[in-house]
Amino acid sequence: MSDIFVKPSLVCGSVTAPPSKSDVHRAIICAALAKGKSRISPVALSQDILATIDCIKALGADVLYDGDGIIIDSHGFFSVEKAEMNCRESGSTLRFFIPVAASGGVNAVFSGKGRLPQRPIGVFTELLPEHNVECITQGGLPFEIKGRLTPGRFEVPGNISSQFITGLLFALPLLNGDSVISLTTPLQSQGYINMTLDVMKSFGVDVVYKDNEFFVQGRQRYIPHDYTTEGDWSQAAFFMTAGAIGGTAAVCGVRENSYQGDKMTVDLLKQFGADVRQGENTVTVSKGMLKGIDIDASQIPDLVPILAVCACFAEGKTHIYNAGRVRLKESDRLSAIAKALNVCGGRVTEEPEGLIIEGVKSLKGGHADGCNDHRIVMSMAVAALCSQEGITISDKESITKSYAEFFDDLNRLIGC
Repeated sequence: MSDIFVKPSLVCGSVTAPPSKSDVHRAIICAALAKGKSRISPVALSQDILATIDCIKALGADVLYDGDGIIIDSHGFFSVEKAEMNCRESGSTLRFFIPVAASGGVNAVFSGKGRLPQRPIGVFTELLPEHNVECITQGGLPFEIKGRLTPGRFEVPGNISSQFITGLLFALPLLNGDSVISLTTPLQSQGYINMTLDVMKSFGVDVVYKDNEFFVQGRQRYIPHDYTTEGDWSQAAFFMTAGAIGGTAAVCGVRENSYQGDKMTVDLLKQFGADVRQGENTVTVSKGMLKGIDIDASQIPDLVPILAVCACFAEGKTHIYNAGRVRLKESDRLSAIAKALNVCGGRVTEEPEGLIIEGVKSLKGGHADGCNDHRIVMSMAVAALCSQEGITISDKESITKSYAEFFDDLNRLIGC
């Protein structure tokens, strides 16, 4: 891994948000389950998306790259009895495919790298054996499953990663009976679940959510479909924040009526005091007199690092809470962003479940550890734009996990 230096720069340009990684993951899986040909576009081939493509191939699907999209022929899906499922560093891929593979009765072995082998999967080791699936693990990865998933009642906490629930939602409609996913605590990351249900519906599968329970009719069929993906609000948040702290940034290609939870960036930047103008598919953010705010991160965990950057430039105190789950991402993101900002002149205090950020007039700059985490690297690149001396950030290649073109797009934003 190598370093990158980002110098102080005025923000005064426009960029187009890349395709939503969350949307693309879901569309690829639904297309694979549809037993036919579907086209998904546009698609950016990040490491996480390549992991999901590798996994549908391992289960028997064919994938053809077609310009800015992919064609998935899933006639052979579930035609294999055994599969090696390399999820790279993608938690979404791992948690989505465990129940999907089990629904097809595939003996699958899941592997990964980076921090993925240590990320939690205990929900499945407790739940799936109750439904005819043997789970074999020494703790984490490799993780092997045997047996065909059976329908019934699945009780899961709502405050776990929504990826576990999404994986079950993909799989249960394929079973030979009806199922219920019952949440034992209030649902977090509601936006990601809404996105899952929306993509499934576009491929012909319906699920009813009522009173903290998902009612899933069995024996449904996914229908092949040409699917157009939407722009990524999670990635747009970096550029929107750059505008809020350092000039004006226009981000195109983000849908105003999106189910993505990170669309909340618009409201949060307004609360901070930025000038935010939203159109149907474009958001323009300009620097304002920023003030500290309180942020409940339970529905927007991926935004925590970049919101911490924004808070550094806001007068007064910002409190980010209900963010404990981000300690289990590609890095311990609470610790990683706090240390990176503090070494560059910020005033950030860690709490077990959040951060307290005292605004400063400016960041001096320095050398920040990217912790091999794409969101830490991209967040610190935005912080560098408004620093006095610029910031050198380690592990720049980690951005390929989600957004390989990030620095190219950042240069467009400041190249005016």
